[in-house]
Amino acid sequence: MKWNIGSTSSSSTSSSSTQPILIDPSLPTNHPAISTGNPPAECPMHRSTPPASQGPAKCPIDHNNLNPSMNPLNNIPANLSLSRQPGQQLDLPTDRTRSTIPRPSGENPGGEAYGTGSTWDYPSPQQFYNALVRKGWETPEDSVEVMVDIHNFINEQAWAEVMKWEKRLPGGEDAQLARFTGRPGELSPKARMHLWLGKFFPNSFNTEPPFDRHDWIVTRPVLPSSPAPAPAQAGPKEEISTRYVIDYYSAPPDEDGNPVFSLDVRPALDSFESVSERIKVSWEEWRNINAGGNGQ
Repeated sequence: MKWNIGSTSSSSTSSSSTQPILIDPSLPTNHPAISTGNPPAECPMHRSTPPASQGPAKCPIDHNNLNPSMNPLNNIPANLSLSRQPGQQLDLPTDRTRSTIPRPSGENPGGEAYGTGSTWDYPSPQQFYNALVRKGWETPEDSVEVMVDIHNFINEQAWAEVMKWEKRLPGGEDAQLARFTGRPGELSPKARMHLWLGKFFPNSFNTEPPFDRHDWIVTRPVLPSSPAPAPAQAGPKEEISTRYVIDYYSAPPDEDGNPVFSLDVRPALDSFESVSERIKVSWEEWRNINAGGNGQ
């Protein structure tokens, strides 16, 4: 799916679709407006040519050099600091924006820095800047808030894509993001295959690797097969977990110079259900394309 930052609407295009679909990008109600200007060149999520000394664009959080303060469940800092960096010139906001992505109650894998409510909280600009400094990115302080806006926008769209899969299944309306893992140094099998095919068919497949990868563990309740009286003392709620793989790609800017990002969101092939859904969706896309091509 391709997301155009700065447009009045975003275009969503599957890898096998020939016509873009206009959608309304849903951001949290309290989210600041997305800047219509280009992100700064230093933004790690949008670099046409990364600095030679730093290699390809990467997630600002260093997932490879973990330390005791990192949560092993998701390779993110256990608590993102709200403190200013030594030598920091600007006062960056420390308020966090609440996402629309639901989370299980009582679970807090990232510590208070990721919120304690029913939905996940995004890092504040100060927390985001601290993560960039920890990674070693030289980022102008006055660019951080725009980068946070883009980060939040992309993750909202990623969750919208997850929900398209979840809503196909019983209980999917009540899906929640239980935890997530950053894996920027690992190519997914699909990304690796597309890079190989891109050598021979550059107009049809990716020729650049994704700049980031996340694995999201999503849970949904198991619905009873038939109505039954509730027990006097309810036990733990039975749930089904699905791992989703999200590959984040940078795409060429649009005609107005706005940055474009492409997300490939799909359930990992970990279960028969996920394999079945991937096959069904591929078949539906193929059928729709051929129906359109035949004028039906």
